[in-house]
Amino acid sequence: MQQFSDAKAVVRAIEPDEPVILTRPHAAARAARFFVEKFPGTSMYAVKANPSPDLIEILWDNGVTHYDVASIGEVRLVRGLLPEAKLCFMHPVKTSRAIKEAYFQHGVKTYSLDTLEELEKIVAATTDDRGKAAEDLSLLVRLRVSSEHSQLSLASKFGVDLADAAPLLQATRQHCDALGVCFHVGSQAMTPFAYVQALERVRAAIAEAAVTVDIVDVGGGFPSIYPDLEPPPLEDYFAMIHRHFESLPISYSAELWAEPGRALCAEYSSIIVRVEKRRENELYINDGAYGALFDAAHVDWRFPVRALEDDLIKPLAEFAFYGPTCDDADYMAGPFLLPEDIQAGDYIEIGMLGAYGAAMKTDFNGFGATEGAIVMDEPMSSLYRGDRPDPRASDNVVSLR
Repeated sequence: MQQFSDAKAVVRAIEPDEPVILTRPHAAARAARFFVEKFPGTSMYAVKANPSPDLIEILWDNGVTHYDVASIGEVRLVRGLLPEAKLCFMHPVKTSRAIKEAYFQHGVKTYSLDTLEELEKIVAATTDDRGKAAEDLSLLVRLRVSSEHSQLSLASKFGVDLADAAPLLQATRQHCDALGVCFHVGSQAMTPFAYVQALERVRAAIAEAAVTVDIVDVGGGFPSIYPDLEPPPLEDYFAMIHRHFESLPISYSAELWAEPGRALCAEYSSIIVRVEKRRENELYINDGAYGALFDAAHVDWRFPVRALEDDLIKPLAEFAFYGPTCDDADYMAGPFLLPEDIQAGDYIEIGMLGAYGAAMKTDFNGFGATEGAIVMDEPMSSLYRGDRPDPRASDNVVSLR
């Protein structure tokens, strides 16, 4: 893959007809080191956020040793890349064959669950041909918690209700070497208080079940920076989580885990698109809802943008985007702020697409071809480079000072 100084250099060199995915290995490496060094426990990469083999290897090279895999496909992918990594099968609903292959062929010993039926399935699938049950399992019961402080909810699909958690924890304790509790506060949690609320539910569940808990996994939800979404420093999240973890009624040697996805990979990628047509304040571009911009269309996510033409000098105006397919649904409302004289033939860089951009791409309608390049400049926003103004003066975040 060719290497360039920045997006403008890519445009000058190749004048691309297709979108170009730009990757910043240094940004992913920096994010990995930040979590490894500063999170007060084990950081486990949520592979679903971006399953790029190059990214997975960058994270490994920078200290990330645990990987949250949600399917047998992800198990095979990561095990093929990283023979020594610890894989944790954290989807609460799995097929028996997937569990069996993961355990016996790929050495996966850690699984999540939220029902008695799933517990029985895991126990059966990890029992060998002689009828000997596995004695080395780490089983984490997923607790349902609120997503009220997050931009995207993950509260309705998975998780046992607090009222039903005690019997499931007690039953699970009988079949594992290490018992854990896990949860997910939702994607892009905008305040550390989201984890405080969730950990209080964990406290209540453990107390009622009266079991020894060896692992507390606070899941994902760690945010990145987008237009109008300025989270507190991640150090605030880490400190708050650690404080409340330390006060839980758990084993003295209990481990603290987290599952960052977006926060580890959002800054890794951006995309260059070309304007194919302008209709008033609507720009027709060559990527969209069925490509890397799925979130911009389907959950109205506002990504940062910048024009790549040096001769665009007019003030910024608000634009919406249409993608290249024939679907009216291939529409991104934005608004995206770009020079008001932008026109067909101009190029735009759309930033912070490392999380879910590459993962959600399709070839619908014959579109989806992309080129790739490595760039050495900084991502449009960063939680990790140390130059961001501290937003904790705001009234709507939890401050530790």
